[in-house]
Amino acid sequence: MMSSKAAVVILAAIVLMTVGDVVAAKPEFVVVINESNPISSVTTEQLARCFMKELSTWSTGDPVVPVDQVASSPVREAFSKAIHGRDVAAVKSFWQRQIFSGSGVPPAELASDAEVLDFVRANPGAIGYVAASTPLIDGVKVLPVTD
Repeated sequence: MMSSKAAVVILAAIVLMTVGDVVAAKPEFVVVINESNPISSVTTEQLARCFMKELSTWSTGDPVVPVDQVASSPVREAFSKAIHGRDVAAVKSFWQRQIFSGSGVPPAELASDAEVLDFVRANPGAIGYVAASTPLIDGVKVLPVTD
């Protein structure tokens, strides 16, 4: 039989591992849309399609207008890895091929969370992402991402 001291040590280790996983799973970004958009959630696949410009309209008929952060932004790196499964350089390489072939242009890039929020507030079909710690402004709402 296991001693009560050993059981406590094992239980403590399990709790610490679980807490570590929860902390590590905290999102580094949130997806934001204009508050007038009635969409209540989006899947990771749908979100990737929005930013790769494969999904062009919302169910409301408004055009989907994705906006990225600049390539050097840590939040863009987190978004690219989580949503596209690739780093920013790979996504930019995809867009370079699209531009060269005349097949499309990438989403606009904005320099800060504040600029993304202002853009999303001003455009009913806009979708962007900001650091999870960014305070939201009137006119935008968080769009939950599901799998």
